[in-house]
Amino acid sequence: MKNPLVSVENLSHRYSAQWAVKDLNIEIPDKGIYGLLGSNGAGKSTTMNIMSGVLKQTQGNVYIKGIDLSKRPIEAKKQIGFLPQHPPLYTDTTVEEYLTNCAYLRRIDTKEVKVAVEKVMEKCSIAHFKKRLIRNLSGGYQQRVGIAQAIIHKPAFIILDEPTNGLDPNQILEIRKLIKEIAQERAVLFSSHVLTEVQAICDHILMINNGKMVFSGKTEEFDNYLMPNTVFVRLLGMPSEEDIKQSVEGVERIENLDGFNYRLSFKNLDGAIERIVTASVKNNWRLDEIRSEKNSLNDVFSELSKIK
Repeated sequence: MKNPLVSVENLSHRYSAQWAVKDLNIEIPDKGIYGLLGSNGAGKSTTMNIMSGVLKQTQGNVYIKGIDLSKRPIEAKKQIGFLPQHPPLYTDTTVEEYLTNCAYLRRIDTKEVKVAVEKVMEKCSIAHFKKRLIRNLSGGYQQRVGIAQAIIHKPAFIILDEPTNGLDPNQILEIRKLIKEIAQERAVLFSSHVLTEVQAICDHILMINNGKMVFSGKTEEFDNYLMPNTVFVRLLGMPSEEDIKQSVEGVERIENLDGFNYRLSFKNLDGAIERIVTASVKNNWRLDEIRSEKNSLNDVFSELSKIK
């Protein structure tokens, strides 16, 4: 079986007596966008700093392409690109000068530096600003420069700590598009405390609360975590709960919300709406409204955050 691209085993870290993260296990098998979700202070930045090799963990291990980050840091870091929450930009250099320095720091062969810089500027759509001082760029373009330094050496694993924080809506859309393009070729770990941001861009979600992992799975699984597979119906005929249970196959629970409105829970929603419509016509329930329900990400986040 193929080894995962990134493996985090029993990761723990504390500052003095306070544990920031405790017994985290993360596996990133291949390319795609993985969202690291959590409220402020949940342990996201600590986790990312450890996975990028910036911070030495108290306990546990991090492997990048099977390489132990603690024992072989230089070799492992060749496979890692990192954009911290505050981009490490030298604002009095031009875009080209800064990325050239980054290329040398990343030990790219001298003969290949110029081409690497040109390619990454093109990739991040900043080539037309290559002679401009970074301090004179907008926040969105400064963020693009930050992403460019993280991918200039073509790492297999990119870590982006809240890359859209502070950007306007148009800039956020542009950065999302860039991240999605990058993720077609490699794995991206994307951190945010904004739920809709994670939903819009990520394939998988890892949620941390109080330093512990409380959810790991696909975005769709996260979205349906609480009270999944429910259908809201408005029936003007006001059938009894027993009538509904006998007439609609697969109903597990019925909530009468206010006389006309009901919430029906199913183990599996496949075909449920069609069965409700058929039963309504047959029994003259006078179906007025019907829709499948999903929990908002805020509801799921709130519920998962209660897990200790």
